[in-house]
Amino acid sequence: MTAIQDVTGDEPFFRGHFPGRPVMPGVLVVEAMAQAGSLIVYLSKPEFRGKLIYFMGLDKCKFRGPVYPGDQVRYEIEVTRLKRVCALDARAFVDEKLVCEAFLRAMVVDDKQQERAQS
Repeated sequence: MTAIQDVTGDEPFFRGHFPGRPVMPGVLVVEAMAQAGSLIVYLSKPEFRGKLIYFMGLDKCKFRGPVYPGDQVRYEIEVTRLKRVCALDARAFVDEKLVCEAFLRAMVVDDKQQERAQS
């Protein structure tokens, strides 16, 4: 799966990270990869609909380059395990340059709050 993010520079985090030399915080690049991965997991199996996808962790995260205002980030997510606990191989690119990579884990769980509201 591929997801695209246009980084406009209007995002509030740029004001403080770093003043005079704005760069997208790495933790937000990882968060975007996790959200894109959660979406592909959610849409991959009908039995996952109505469930929650919880981010569990990441391994081997490497930042390879910065993301600046005006960049377009392409997130490429490959699901390597699609069960209750999922594994994802995630990469972020600006143009063709790899800027971040990580192995992510997520868990598919029932939405207990939704179940209580329906009963």
